[in-house]
Amino acid sequence: MNFSDLVNHIKNKKSYLCVGLDSDINKIPKHLRELEDPIYEFNKRVIDATKDLVVAYKPNIAFYEAQGSKGLISLEKTLNYIPENIFKIADAKRGDIGNTSKMYAKSFFESFSFDAVTLSPYMGKDSSIPYLEYKDKWIILLALTSNNSSVDIQHFKNSTDKNLFEHVIEDSLKWSNKENTMYVVGANRTSEFKKIRDIIPNSFILIPGVGTQGGKLKDISLNSMNENCGIIVNVSRDIIYSDSSLLFEDQVRKKALEYKNEMESILIQKGLVWKKTFKFYFFTAMQKY
Repeated sequence: MNFSDLVNHIKNKKSYLCVGLDSDINKIPKHLRELEDPIYEFNKRVIDATKDLVVAYKPNIAFYEAQGSKGLISLEKTLNYIPENIFKIADAKRGDIGNTSKMYAKSFFESFSFDAVTLSPYMGKDSSIPYLEYKDKWIILLALTSNNSSVDIQHFKNSTDKNLFEHVIEDSLKWSNKENTMYVVGANRTSEFKKIRDIIPNSFILIPGVGTQGGKLKDISLNSMNENCGIIVNVSRDIIYSDSSLLFEDQVRKKALEYKNEMESILIQKGLVWKKTFKFYFFTAMQKY
């Protein structure tokens, strides 16, 4: 999926919601744990309940690797089940160089059908370049994360009083662009969004930490959006673990719909999509004649 496809996908769905598939065998509903492949069955139900509301899914690779070969089979089946027009992010946070980096890229973009992968950029461009050799694939660089101890490193200032996360973003612009690179910025870093947008006004930002981690969707959106929307907001636990009953899918959908509806309102407020009014339906009907 290229840049234009992603922008159009967001506008057509009136949503910039990504559901994180952080599927933990110990947290999924108990009645699913008796099935042959409980993680896949859980993911399948989440996808069925939300696929018309989201623009992306983000499996957290650690949850699948923790199950060994069985977990990787669950991951592959999940990816094959996700509709082709939905953006698929591997939340892997890889970071290595040389042949190792090339093999990671091959794993996520060839062996698995991901559109994007999260990377740790702190080994420099050598850890990212192999991924950029794939057309219409994306890297998502960890820029300013939501965990408390991130400030110990990411806010480290150099002699010019510039934070390390700013340097990382600026350096990436020398060898990447908005067509193939996004940036992770935690939902609790709203005070830094303007500074980040000054550096990357046109790039996409992936924003985790909404919902369970306390991030407020409207504040985050209005502080980080650009003229193309330019953000994908990830919600994991607040949606996928919102219920554990036999009909948990109903609550999953209800939660996802709440986020989607708020996103649509924000997109309308920003003038990025149109609100469907009587005039819209009248104009649409007249076009048929």
